[in-house]
Amino acid sequence: MRALTAAHKTLPFGTVVRVINTNNNKSVDVKINDRGPYVKGRTIDLSQKAFEKVGSTKQGVVPIRIEILDDSRTFRYKH
Repeated sequence: MRALTAAHKTLPFGTVVRVINTNNNKSVDVKINDRGPYVKGRTIDLSQKAFEKVGSTKQGVVPIRIEILDDSRTFRYKH
């Protein structure tokens, strides 16, 4: 909640992404550390601290664009 983290359905844990609010062009870099969101139509679920960097918590949902910045430290299962 107080870290710059996010949940994504498919990106590997540890991936660092930049989330850009397309309404105001504010951005935040977050690390994927959870799965979700499980609400239809949503791509990523930001922690409260991360969301405060790109939008007002009164909005709840904003249009975004995601850019992968670093996936070199991701956790991957070995087969």
